[in-house]
Amino acid sequence: MKVAGDWIARTETQRVCAMLTDAGHRALFVGGCVRNALLGVPVSDIDIATEAHPERVLALAEAAGLKAVDTGADHGTVTVVADGHPHEITTFRRDVETFGRHAVVAFSDDIREDAARRDFTMNALYALPDGTVVDPLGVGLTDLEARHVRFVGDAETRIREDYLRILRFFRFSAWYGDPQAGFDPAALAAIAATVEGLAGISAERVGAEMKKLLAAPDPVPAVAVMARTGALSQILPGATPLLMGPLVHVELLSGVAPDPIRRLAALGAG
Repeated sequence: MKVAGDWIARTETQRVCAMLTDAGHRALFVGGCVRNALLGVPVSDIDIATEAHPERVLALAEAAGLKAVDTGADHGTVTVVADGHPHEITTFRRDVETFGRHAVVAFSDDIREDAARRDFTMNALYALPDGTVVDPLGVGLTDLEARHVRFVGDAETRIREDYLRILRFFRFSAWYGDPQAGFDPAALAAIAATVEGLAGISAERVGAEMKKLLAAPDPVPAVAVMARTGALSQILPGATPLLMGPLVHVELLSGVAPDPIRRLAALGAG
């Protein structure tokens, strides 16, 4: 299976990949760009994974005449800009220790270790520069095709690494999940067991995530399940999805563009 599109065929993007592969390193697209390409939806951000360490990436970019910015080299990330297009290049990593949102990581040369630390199986998909899809965990493609939003490995462990992943689960479910198939039971059980952890997440992070969730064409099923798990009341006390359902129904029938702020107000928390 291969992914395709203007984003991967772009000369500048292939130049960035060649910068790595010509030097004997691996270059694999990863995460949202692969997921979205497989789903046939627009690709915006381009993330590339490699076993090359950040200092090596910086040196290769300089030698290739490309602009490179240290956007998080301590955690393995360098942004390489080619003809105005940013490419976030991150070294394969494995978690050594996690502290909520923060983690102590070690660089790795094993793509499976890198895949195992990601949040959802559909985000643990990679693609070679020619578009060939790589599924290190062996379940990402199946889950994506089924629109099954599922945590990588143990759901509760993934959540305790960063409690915002509770909201990300519902956001991904609203955008990419199949509501007719229901929600992953292991994820819901883990969310119910950890939902109080949302209290430690900043209002800014919660607000940004909720706006993305509520911008989905029909977020009602996801928000309804949020309410049942206790996640909705944890971040928006007194909120209820009952009024938002009719609003979204009218929007869909009339072709009105989704408005996250209007939908938030309909939850009774705006």
